Amino acid sequence: MQALLMPRNYVQAVQNGGGMALVLPVDPELIDDPTQALDLIDGVMLIGGADIDPGSYGEEAHPETVETVPERDAFEIALTRAAIARDMPVLGICRGMQLINVACGGTLNQHVPERYGHHEHRRVVGSFDGADHDVLLVEGSLAARAAGELTHTTKSHHHQGVQRLGEGLVVSGNSTLDDLPEAIELPDCSFVLGVQWHPEADTASRVIGAFVAAAAMRSADRALAG
Repeated sequence: MQALLMPRNYVQAVQNGGGMALVLPVDPELIDDPTQALDLIDGVMLIGGADIDPGSYGEEAHPETVETVPERDAFEIALTRAAIARDMPVLGICRGMQLINVACGGTLNQHVPERYGHHEHRRVVGSFDGADHDVLLVEGSLAARAAGELTHTTKSHHHQGVQRLGEGLVVSGNSTLDDLPEAIELPDCSFVLGVQWHPEADTASRVIGAFVAAAAMRSADRALAG
């Protein structure tokens, strides 16, 4: 029997920020018309998980790209594009950052260790043990404002990353381990941010709280507009 599951700490982080978390399962109808779902919410948070199907960005699968879920990819790409089009707050975490890049027409490095020669971004598979490292954020960027600092200690667990940047996106943070992009954003939007690390695993992180605050502001603006 299949199940639709997600780690509880994502939900707790949203709730701790003062928001209400709603889980949207994959729905084929929403791929064609995401409006039905987006009309009911004030922000989209794209969480971590399986590798994105390389077919989503026109490439063949690397041997290390495994256990993809193409229907999830199609669903989340449709939601992301529609949310960006209506300037809805979007936060992408780990896979979610990669998803934002793909949704904007970018591509992925399917196995980071091949390029950088190390496994420091995912030291222990299935664990954040020893995963802390710093990310340098661009001054004045959305990433820096959300994190509340320019040098941000993060927890990572990934073997893929951004390769060709999607249209309109800028890199606003890089790992101190190498030059791997660890934060991307859309300057033309009020809040579209992707982070390669896992703020939900860090109780001191302000990133998800910043996303919830942006969603709350959008909700207030919609209420005033009637």
